[in-house]
Amino acid sequence: MLAIGIIPARFAATRLPGKPLVDLAGQTMIERVVRRAQQSNLSRVVVATDNQRILEHVRGFGGEAVLTAADHPSGTDRVRDAYEQLGVQADCIVNIQGDEPFIHPSQIDALVQLFAVPEPPQLATLVKPVVSEEELFSPHLPKVVLNARGEALYFSRHPLPYQRQHTPEQWLGHHRYLRHIGLYAYRPDVLREITQLPPSPLELAESLEQLRWLEAGYRIQTAETTLETIGIDTPEDVERALIQLKMMN
Repeated sequence: MLAIGIIPARFAATRLPGKPLVDLAGQTMIERVVRRAQQSNLSRVVVATDNQRILEHVRGFGGEAVLTAADHPSGTDRVRDAYEQLGVQADCIVNIQGDEPFIHPSQIDALVQLFAVPEPPQLATLVKPVVSEEELFSPHLPKVVLNARGEALYFSRHPLPYQRQHTPEQWLGHHRYLRHIGLYAYRPDVLREITQLPPSPLELAESLEQLRWLEAGYRIQTAETTLETIGIDTPEDVERALIQLKMMN
C-alpha cells in the first residue's frame, strides 16, 4: 500500500511568522515534524510550502519538498496541490500538521492502517479521551461525538453531549468525552472532492473545516490515541515546547 504523508508549511502565520523555521533546541520545527513522520510506516514524506526559504531548508537537511501556490485557503488545499505535483497514485494521503513537532509515528500509523482494507474509509482522523475539565471546556480543543462504528457524528468547540441531569463539574464522571486531534487521512479521490466544496454553515459557525465534509455527507472514520501532542501557535507555545524537549533529553 502506498501511503504518502504531506506536511503543509506556510510561512506567514499570523501569531508566529516564519513558524516552520523556528528553532527548537537545535532543529527547526519543520525538521522535527519531518523526522517524526519519517519514523512511521509512510512510503514517502513531503513538505508542501509556499515559501522558497522553507523549500530550500527542507531539501538542505535531506527532506522532500514542493512549492505550492501561496493563496490556498487551507492546509487541505495545499496538500492537494502538493499531491498532484507528485504525479503518483497513492492509496491514502496523510495530512500532518507542520506545527506538531511532538507527533508520534504510531499516531500516523493508526490512520494508515484504516486504509489497508478492501473497502477503505473516505476520510479518517484521530481522537483522544478527554482527561481534565480544562480540556473539556477549552474552545481551543475541539470535541467529537462518534457513532457505534467509530465514525464522527459531529465536532464542536463546546463539550458534547450536554448532560442535562448533571452539573458541568460532574460531566467527566458520567460520560467518556473525546477530543479531536487534527491529523487527517484521505483517499485521493475524496481529497479532490472536498477541496471543491464551498464553506458550510456549520463550519462557519464553529470555525472547524471538518464540519464542511460532514455537512456534505462524507463519512469520517476515527482511530483513538492516548498520546499527547503540543501544537505550536504562539511564542508561549515555543517556550512550552523547549521545556518539553529538555525533559525528554
